[in-house]
Amino acid sequence: MKRDYFSMEQDGFYGAYYENPIRTDRCMIALLGDSIDDHMAVSGAKYLHRNGCNVMTMSPAKKDYGHHSYAIERFGRAIEVIRSKGNRKIGVVGASTTGMLALVAASYYPDITCTIAMSPCDFIMEGFVCDGKDGMNERPADGESSVTVGGEPLSFLPYAYRHPQYWQMIQKEAKEGGDMVASRKLFDESERLHPVREDERIKVERIRGRILFIGAEDDVLWDTCKYIRRMDARLKTMPHDSQYELALYVHGTHFVFPESMLRQMLPLGSGLFVKAAFRAARRYPKACRATRMDIDQKVRCVLKNW
Repeated sequence: MKRDYFSMEQDGFYGAYYENPIRTDRCMIALLGDSIDDHMAVSGAKYLHRNGCNVMTMSPAKKDYGHHSYAIERFGRAIEVIRSKGNRKIGVVGASTTGMLALVAASYYPDITCTIAMSPCDFIMEGFVCDGKDGMNERPADGESSVTVGGEPLSFLPYAYRHPQYWQMIQKEAKEGGDMVASRKLFDESERLHPVREDERIKVERIRGRILFIGAEDDVLWDTCKYIRRMDARLKTMPHDSQYELALYVHGTHFVFPESMLRQMLPLGSGLFVKAAFRAARRYPKACRATRMDIDQKVRCVLKNW
């Protein structure tokens, strides 16, 4: 696929622009994958192309899954580039940690008028680093928020554990539950020790346009349905300029991707991969697939009516 690259040094953000072969004036910022041009990012771009959008992929750095001190101003720079390419409408989509980041970005930039958040939380996470220190896949970025504004960290929910106990507890929970990775107990304990404060919550009432919140009850990374319901309650009690929809499911795991997007990512075994990753997908494969198919319809509908 043809793409234009953008760097922190020259452009103020790390990204790649994938122009749709069919002319369109809509662009989705896609926060998918570990890098702007890995298989997951390219697959997401192809899916969004099929749904009538140009795509700007963004990530912290090349093949860097860690998220800490991510400057929200990067989205402002990306929006300027997207506008310069003739796009009239701009949206954002993210999953998991980037589901949170998508919501934060949309709350700061009114140019974003379509927000799709898969398995998000409703608060700013503490930053985390994936550098393999002491053999651990991930560790807290002590003292760092996941997001900064004007060079200052946004207030965040601190993790219950420090390095190396943080990753050790994730491994323990995953082993006990039969999952590839699990941290729901970690996040529950984090909230028990430090109830989420108002200054740590994402200001979803500032988001404009369409919002689609997607989550499953059997998510073992965190209790995303609880977080989504809290955002629903917040929007019901505050003035806002958005039309939002909750897509909550009993079964679906943390990977609540549209079915056809997941098949694009893993054409020879999308269902098998999810089963290998999560016990719930092994126990309820038909229900999880039905969830992804329904999500596919909802995402297509949101993008069509945007």
